[in-house]
Amino acid sequence: MHFPVSGVYCAVWIPPLVAFVISSLTASAGVSGAFLLLPFQMSVLGFTSPSVSPTNLIYNIVAIPGGVYRYIKEGRMAWPLTWTVVSGTLPGVVVGAIIRIRYFPDPRSFKLFVGLVLLLLGIKILLEFIKPPSKTHPDRETIEKKFQAEVSRARNGGTLRAGLSKDAVIRTRSISWRKIEYEFWNESFAFNPIAVFSLALAVGLVGGVYGIGGGAIIAPFVVAVLAMPVYVVAGAALSGTLITSVAGVACFELLALTPLAQGQVVRPDWALGTLFGVGGLFGTYLGARIQKFIPERLIRLLLAGLSMMLAVQYIGQFLWI
Repeated sequence: MHFPVSGVYCAVWIPPLVAFVISSLTASAGVSGAFLLLPFQMSVLGFTSPSVSPTNLIYNIVAIPGGVYRYIKEGRMAWPLTWTVVSGTLPGVVVGAIIRIRYFPDPRSFKLFVGLVLLLLGIKILLEFIKPPSKTHPDRETIEKKFQAEVSRARNGGTLRAGLSKDAVIRTRSISWRKIEYEFWNESFAFNPIAVFSLALAVGLVGGVYGIGGGAIIAPFVVAVLAMPVYVVAGAALSGTLITSVAGVACFELLALTPLAQGQVVRPDWALGTLFGVGGLFGTYLGARIQKFIPERLIRLLLAGLSMMLAVQYIGQFLWI
């Protein structure tokens, strides 16, 4: 099949299959998998124009709702964290889209910066993973044990389809501009909204440039630095990625009508992006559904691996391309 906007030739079943495999593995950690699809499109399909960025965002728009729906249904959506992330990434992605087209058609310096940040985060998560449980965050270890015990009980009793107990949902305890506190499994957690907003603003900028929603950066940072459980972070990270991806695609569509495009192919390839998204839709739903069967330490290891993989890719591109 030929996709005229991107110039790609490939079998129609390849994009959804690749997206399904990637998203089913990454959604459990709150990552849509778009950062892995971008190099696939560029290296395997030969899609290298600026249009690849918004095409990648279309994948997010179509793919993520399945996972978000599952997290909302199970009461595991931290809405204050979600809206804090969105408030920062939205303006960032608008500026990022302009930068991608006008100033950095090949933004090597940005890749180095993001690669170094992800490398540090990946190392931090990895070090935390190999520590004895007694030396890691005690609240998170307690939640891990409670959550897995509840899943085991519900599965053995045949009640898992009806959902987990009322203790396995996220409850907001207090909200202020200095601290947002919530409760999960009778354990309290808090974060500074200003810190998360600042991070989200930077992530939105990078996401607008590269065509990734930002979950690959937000999720490991919040888990590693703010010490939040993956069970809480995943839904918020995916939701933020979804909303900012919509804004990003809209920005690229509008910029394609302006002199900033300078004759470049800027508009997304909707057909190709939708095919990726269809596979991702089922993959993110599956990933969100199976998350409760996966120990948090294993999910954190996955986050570390994904972060370091992306870091090596970006740093390598800066050094050798």
